[in-house]
Amino acid sequence: MNKKVSLVLAAALAAGSLAGCSSGSADSSQNAAEGQGPLKFSIAYPVTTGDGYAQRSPDLNKDKWIQRLNKLTHTELDVRLIQREKMSVLFAGNDIPDVLGSVDLPTGKDMSGSVEAGVFMPLDDLLKQYAPTVYKSVPKAAWEAVSYNGQIYAIPSYLTNPSRRGTYIRTDLLEKAGLPAPKTVDDFLNVMRAFKKLGVEYPYQMRENFKYADVILGAYDVLPYKDQFEKQGDQIVPKFFDVENTQKALQAYKTMYDEGLIPKDFATISSTDYSKNISAGKAGIWSANVGTGLKDFRTSIKAVVPEAKVDVIPSPKGPEGKGGYFLYSPMVSAYYINKKVDQEKAIGIMKFIEWMTTDEAAKFFSFGVEGENYTVENGKINYKFPTNKEETQEESFRTTLRLANDATYNKLQLDLSKDGQDVLAAFDNVLSKEGLPGIGFNPDLKAFSKYPDLTPLGDTGPKLIVDHMVKMIYGKEPISDWPKVIEEYKAKGGNEIIKEATERYNNKDGVSLFSNQ
Repeated sequence: MNKKVSLVLAAALAAGSLAGCSSGSADSSQNAAEGQGPLKFSIAYPVTTGDGYAQRSPDLNKDKWIQRLNKLTHTELDVRLIQREKMSVLFAGNDIPDVLGSVDLPTGKDMSGSVEAGVFMPLDDLLKQYAPTVYKSVPKAAWEAVSYNGQIYAIPSYLTNPSRRGTYIRTDLLEKAGLPAPKTVDDFLNVMRAFKKLGVEYPYQMRENFKYADVILGAYDVLPYKDQFEKQGDQIVPKFFDVENTQKALQAYKTMYDEGLIPKDFATISSTDYSKNISAGKAGIWSANVGTGLKDFRTSIKAVVPEAKVDVIPSPKGPEGKGGYFLYSPMVSAYYINKKVDQEKAIGIMKFIEWMTTDEAAKFFSFGVEGENYTVENGKINYKFPTNKEETQEESFRTTLRLANDATYNKLQLDLSKDGQDVLAAFDNVLSKEGLPGIGFNPDLKAFSKYPDLTPLGDTGPKLIVDHMVKMIYGKEPISDWPKVIEEYKAKGGNEIIKEATERYNNKDGVSLFSNQ
């Protein structure tokens, strides 16, 4: 049996961790009273691509996985897909299903002011009475993310561990160099120098815009992202206002550039070239998501370098003992219930969602149907892992049908392989102990829309800041000029951003505190 695990991001996030699931029961898997017909309601699942298993279906409601979910939950679902780019069209046409899935927060752009306008119902009382396991299982931070004016407006799929990116290393090269895994930035530089002596083309694989290449910025806690603000005096400012640590981080990158430890064209390396270089065995250390990358990297690199060993190690620490990458939002997706839904149907929908926490649901979404997708021998599950793109997309669709789940990882699937167990160990023993907390705002600061060159994204810094960083690493501007960069930022609209951020923080107006604690 081919046990190849294909952990694409959609599958890893949608399937989620199953720790803490309660055992199945007849009550939780039936949404209609005894003797009555199935509960009928419409539901739209959010998708981020136009290509996939579900998109190819001529009639999604006749799909085998929808039919099997209907049978398990005694429902008759009218399933739709909604791309986030088309959410505004849905609201404009007032064609809102009973349950609307979204990857945005209640006051986010995708929701088009619908929650504020009263389009969806508050769910606190329904959750407590009819979905108590869901209510207790979802972390407080995730409930806060889907709340508006102190009330819960959506049921989230969530992350219990918001630290998702890790530092990868070729352990075989580390052993050949006779060095321990690096713990500090200086150790990190020395390991890269040793790798260069061994003939490694790119001791650290950089990428444009510091995307998946920000391990040094993390070590000095100066990540320039939208949820990485901090308090400096009586103001809330971006972390790159920390002049001393930003300059130290830039000097470390410049050293890496000057010594040939990173690609000379790092500022223009695309995600495609980044992946190709790693898979070709040209990189010694790199940064990437852990849930989706470990097995794939091991497989692709070993195909080129049979003796290669790939592992996730703790990220190097800076002088303040910090390290790692940014923390993700605790909410992955959210499901809102149309206010026009009557009370009886709303209760049935809550029972449908409560069923998602059962062992029966966990097995269905993770493995499918016994005898078709998996077998059980002496209590051990033998799962037919996807072996091609079509099978991977089908698995992803099945797991995406699950609501209110811990989307950190799919523990049931990962437990079945050595690579999967290593992923679990990396999350539990490495990622859970690192990552940079910060201050963010939901909805985004209004000033961002006025100053696009000063606007950070989730994992990309403002264009103005990134451009200066790149120039300094290339030696075209002195690193000592960083205070001038901050003054330029403030003069071009940054003062307005800081003023709004400080007022929002002081007024506790939509403030998000990102932390892995």
